[in-house]
Amino acid sequence: MDTEVLFEGKMNLTFGQIHLMSGDTDRPDFDDSRRGQANGICGAAEPGRLLLATGLHTGYVLLRIEHSGQEPAVDDAWEDIVEVSFLPAAPDVLVHGLDGSASAEFRLPIRSYRVRYSAIGMDEGNRVNVVGDGEPVVDRYLLQFWPAGAAADAVRKQTSTVAKQWHQDWR
Repeated sequence: MDTEVLFEGKMNLTFGQIHLMSGDTDRPDFDDSRRGQANGICGAAEPGRLLLATGLHTGYVLLRIEHSGQEPAVDDAWEDIVEVSFLPAAPDVLVHGLDGSASAEFRLPIRSYRVRYSAIGMDEGNRVNVVGDGEPVVDRYLLQFWPAGAAADAVRKQTSTVAKQWHQDWR
């Protein structure tokens, strides 16, 4: 399977949020992005944008973003895994923390996607709370896109207390 890495590196965030926006859309709304979903860590209820929750409150996490031509295999090493549907509003996509500082830009063809958001270390990130520049990163995330028709969001795996709490808050 051919997988393109769109971004890989440290993501600076605040208030445990990473925003993904396409086109001229505003940043995702904290409540509206998750409204009606089964999962609480990848808000996809607003068109053209995603709100990703992290365990860490402020600082740096590791993030990898991939695009594949078909559904990638689920890697059970990840502690928390959810899936959502996503339709970009435009091919230009921007990913950044809540403070708005741009961290990653890439292009996605406009079509319907399935997105898998996977996490390791959410509880540890929550416990540590803040990771400054130069300090070891404690939680990491994987965001995978592949072409697929729209479907309801789903919790594929839930291990951490942080993810469990987010899922319960949005049901």
